[in-house]
Amino acid sequence: MTGIEFLVSFLRTGRLHGIGIGSTLDEVDRAVRHRFVDVVDEGGESLRRDYGFVEFSFNPGDEWVMSGGSIELHRLASGPDMAGEWARTMGVEFPRHVSWEAVREELAHVPGAPELTVGDQGGFLEYRAAASNVSVTVVDDEEEERGYHAGHGDVWSVSLWAPVRAR
Repeated sequence: MTGIEFLVSFLRTGRLHGIGIGSTLDEVDRAVRHRFVDVVDEGGESLRRDYGFVEFSFNPGDEWVMSGGSIELHRLASGPDMAGEWARTMGVEFPRHVSWEAVREELAHVPGAPELTVGDQGGFLEYRAAASNVSVTVVDDEEEERGYHAGHGDVWSVSLWAPVRAR
């Protein structure tokens, strides 16, 4: 699977390899077969699992439960070996730079594609898909050129957040 196809699926469903908000740490371990580093805060109130350019956050309870995640695509520009390793372990091939235009073009061909709202984040644009609780941050600085970092029009990151429950 290409990285673009993977991102489009994530935008549509809010799921990565079948996991998402509410998935347990055991479910994540079964779905993601890639080396990682766990970082638990001092009080044991949160866990961040870092796979290199992919990270998940967990909250405690009877067991750790996913509360969010992100795909830090900007890290691939200066560390393309991360993409090769992810392709070997997860079967998803990401390019060194991911163009937002390419993602949007692929998304336009997907039935049930979520509606996106856009907001300015000062040098970045954030495209939010409320239906899937996924947002895409895109470099919006005309002077940023591709190289060892993401350039103008490239995806910086894709994030998953827990929906806010009405009280």
